[in-house]
Amino acid sequence: MFLILKNLIFNLLFWRHVWSSLWCFCIPVMCCCVFVSRLKFPSDLDELRELAEMLKFYKREHHGYVLLLFCSAYLYKQSFAIPGSSFLNMLAGAIFGPWEGLVLACLLTTSGSTFCFLLSSAFGKKYVVQLFPDKVALLQRKVEENRSSLFFFLLFLRFFPMTPNWFLNITCPILNVPLPIFFFSVFIGLIPYNFICVRTGSILSEISSLDDIFSWGTLAQLLAIACMALLPSALIRRYTAHTHPMSPFQN
Repeated sequence: MFLILKNLIFNLLFWRHVWSSLWCFCIPVMCCCVFVSRLKFPSDLDELRELAEMLKFYKREHHGYVLLLFCSAYLYKQSFAIPGSSFLNMLAGAIFGPWEGLVLACLLTTSGSTFCFLLSSAFGKKYVVQLFPDKVALLQRKVEENRSSLFFFLLFLRFFPMTPNWFLNITCPILNVPLPIFFFSVFIGLIPYNFICVRTGSILSEISSLDDIFSWGTLAQLLAIACMALLPSALIRRYTAHTHPMSPFQN
């Protein structure tokens, strides 16, 4: 009788330990499944707010994991020329604050654009020309006209608020733009745009509409910065024309 009772108590304690271990294992797994199921790229302001609140909550205990997740998502979108970086820039401001978010956005934008440049150079030249022949030809003419001041011309394109940056990333290898010039034109040229988006993300709770991000005043400021980037280019072309005039015998 004593042995039966002893075995019964042992079995109860054993299975209690097993179930408690399984419960401790299942709860984090279920939480992770719920967390992953709610992760997606935001498509509107409400989804952006919801994602920002969730990631800020997890960032308190798992800063490194949230940072790794954000960097991976950003590089994925930039590397494969998927539009929508403005939402991720705002998300950087909402999660990491204005200054850390700005540094992160600039570094990730530049790195992702460089990966896109390299992928297009290795695999995508033929397809880009087939899909966008007229746009590539137009951009090719403009690049050749500004070859002597190519860096400032690319800065102007990056500063200009209506430029599709994803298209520049995939066409620059076709236009024979050197990688260092491309790299620094992206890093410097997208600072104003990134700053506006990250600053907006840091005050996300006060934003009522996406129209508040790029108001007419903001667009005018970006346009003024873009025009300033053209000034060195015009001066270089003027200086080149004066110092190297075309011979009348040249065709």
